[in-house]
Amino acid sequence: MTFAVIKTGGKQYKVAANDVVKIEKIDAQPGDVVTFDQVLMVGDGDAVTVGAPLVEGALVAGQFIATEKERTIIILKKERRQHYDRRNGHRQRLSTVRITEILTGGKKPTTKVDEIAKARAEKRAAAAAASASVTEAPKAAAKPVAKKAPAKKAAPAAEATETKAPAKKAAAPKKEAAPKADKPAAEKKPAAKKAAPKADKE
Repeated sequence: MTFAVIKTGGKQYKVAANDVVKIEKIDAQPGDVVTFDQVLMVGDGDAVTVGAPLVEGALVAGQFIATEKERTIIILKKERRQHYDRRNGHRQRLSTVRITEILTGGKKPTTKVDEIAKARAEKRAAAAAASASVTEAPKAAAKPVAKKAPAKKAAPAAEATETKAPAKKAAAPKKEAAPKADKPAAEKKPAAKKAAPKADKE
């Protein structure tokens, strides 16, 4: 059984033909042919070739399947008795690749682009774009309705101003009550004059 050890994304993977491996995200489309030229080791049964650091003329080819997010990894930091507790999540993007062939001696890959997978990916992208446009259309229609609602609320505000006007008229009679306070002050002055003649009699 032929196997190889490749390096990609700063990591090493042992792969063989027809293996499906998840590697660090690479820039490709579903159905594309991807190649890995950093081959560290190639083995065929008991015959093993180790590179220094790479095996000359070795190449690993495969077909790109998809790039997806992995399960959430919880990152928790805590220091007891310090009121410090932080909880975060991380979802790494990994690309899935199916290994098709392991080549040595400078051979070129014979893997072809998977047109069926490419067509499926295009259909999914078109469906996602269509659903996004459909969801945006109702939101645009809902905005005029929201503008009409405040217009109806403006009518009660006008009535409130009309009700406030009579309140100002009611405040006017309070000014007429001020002359009444002057009359008791005038009555007190004659009382003081009467007290003065009593002191003269004594």
